[in-house]
Amino acid sequence: MANPYNLIVITGPTATGKTSVAANLALQLGGEIISADSRQVYRGMTLGTGKDLAEYTIGDKKIPYHLIDIADAGYQYNVYEYQRDFLKAFDQIQKRKNTPILCGGSGLYLQAAIEGYRLISVPPDPALRATLEQQSDQTLIDHLASFKTLHNHTDTDTRKRLIRAIEIEEYYTAHQVTDKEYPPIHPLLIGINLDLQLRRDRITQRLQQRLDQGMIGEVKTLLDQGLTPEQIEYYGLEYKFIVRHLTGQLDYQQMFQGLNTAIHQFAKRQMTWFRRMEKNGHHIHWIDATLPMDHKIQQILTLFRMENN
Repeated sequence: MANPYNLIVITGPTATGKTSVAANLALQLGGEIISADSRQVYRGMTLGTGKDLAEYTIGDKKIPYHLIDIADAGYQYNVYEYQRDFLKAFDQIQKRKNTPILCGGSGLYLQAAIEGYRLISVPPDPALRATLEQQSDQTLIDHLASFKTLHNHTDTDTRKRLIRAIEIEEYYTAHQVTDKEYPPIHPLLIGINLDLQLRRDRITQRLQQRLDQGMIGEVKTLLDQGLTPEQIEYYGLEYKFIVRHLTGQLDYQQMFQGLNTAIHQFAKRQMTWFRRMEKNGHHIHWIDATLPMDHKIQQILTLFRMENN
């Protein structure tokens, strides 16, 4: 029987080496990578989003990738646009008879790609936004919780995200929503993970490395280009803490400690999301990130090439 999978997904919490695994797998299969990271879509946001672009070159081979650097910083790219762009990339890769490899740790984007959420563009509602702006954060959170269980913590990360999430739910409530046809996606789900303490160590080491490489300067450049601190805070984590450091709200040590803790908490939320996906019927094959690369790739290839019994 034919291979049952038409997409390989490489996911897992932050700092586990997903990009390197996906690139090496693509090299073996003649594949192309589609990013599933909600912030890597933005140009000028490289260190803070962990694009690791050097990983896409192995020896003299350049691995094709998609949905990275496709929007300007300051824009608020959304899951509707991501799903639309994923489908376009997925279709193009299949037409080239290459293997699509979806790589990233943004759970909402992953599920939008493989499950076929509502394919609907929700327009801005300035009047609703003005009303919501007058309400406290807790009132907004309670409002959003009246529509759905708040599994997705990114919805409540900043006021802008919170207001946008409410705007989308209000739109769904007020309009007759009809799902558009979605192509069949048959994913092989691979999770890359580390022992908890190793993951914590790697997160802290990677944070220090990226600060040493100029991550603060990257955020300063965004400010110099005209983005407001509020616009930058919208992107959360590294951008929120560093812009607060640059505007004098946090000293360097406060910034580092707060950001380090926040990234650890983010990794924990990612694992919670993946466990929930498993409970909802997605089988994720977990692979130890500390294995040699050739062992990891061989495990994935064995799973991918297995035929239906």
